[in-house]
Amino acid sequence: MAEADPARSPGAAVPAPGPGTTRRTALLAALALLALTACWGSTFFLIKDLLERVPTVDFLAVRFLVAGAAMLLVAPRAIARLSPETRRRALALGGLYGAAQVLQTAGLAHTPASVSGFITGLYVVATPVLAALLLRSRVTRGTWAAVALATVGLAVLSLDGLSVGYGEALTLVAALLYAAHIVGLGAWSRPADALGMSVLQVLVIAGICLVAALGTGKPGVVLPSGGADWASVLYMAIAAGALAMLAQTWAQAHLPPTRSAIIMSMEPVFAAFFAVLLGGESLTSRMLLGGALVLVAMLVVEALPRRHVEGEVPHIAV
Repeated sequence: MAEADPARSPGAAVPAPGPGTTRRTALLAALALLALTACWGSTFFLIKDLLERVPTVDFLAVRFLVAGAAMLLVAPRAIARLSPETRRRALALGGLYGAAQVLQTAGLAHTPASVSGFITGLYVVATPVLAALLLRSRVTRGTWAAVALATVGLAVLSLDGLSVGYGEALTLVAALLYAAHIVGLGAWSRPADALGMSVLQVLVIAGICLVAALGTGKPGVVLPSGGADWASVLYMAIAAGALAMLAQTWAQAHLPPTRSAIIMSMEPVFAAFFAVLLGGESLTSRMLLGGALVLVAMLVVEALPRRHVEGEVPHIAV
């Protein structure tokens, strides 16, 4: 987010996020997050099909390498325009996201996909907790109610049972890292730096995923084969990778972290929608109920008066 007043009493009224952030800009930022969440949701059935032929970490490495190369091609000087402090912050954020991707992938090998999806979605709970601890932001009861509603919706949508083991522990750490990434973007992102920060984050994520892929002991990275697989990778690299990271970085310059997390909790709802629409899955009552609860949570947090929602907070030192 843009710079905030460094001093704020705990009981003070909280303004709309970001100096100069108008209600219209905040709405556009919320819509941008919703759009990128829909884009992420549309990739689930594509990824499920692709991973039958390409190992997961290899796919992640190729996806983010393509995304990073495309961003560098379009904006080769974007990173150079960042200040040294902003570059350090983007490196840290990229490291958080890249590590979360690898841990989530490792956890998925030891836990059912439905459980993994639910535990990953717990970043919705972790985000306001971290925002309160690290940024001293005030999260109101209305916002906590929306967080609880989104969490219940994710449970109804995802869970058929829950066990706790090695895979679940790895996935929980990944969820905490995703939450830290959301909080960090909320504290550090500025609209003018969104492009450069996005490019650098994607490159760091690509590097981490490439190291993870090469660390499996294979002689190289397994590449997609065939035009259909490459088309899927390009869509996920450009639309759900490069453009999504840019949209998230820009949007979070205008929105508080918890509001962003609740909006992004719509990802499994969109995943279920596209799985039914394009993936051939059957619509169930659990999908309808869970999706409705998450949607209501998002509408609740959007309807709350901005002065009552956790807002602009001091930046984290780095």
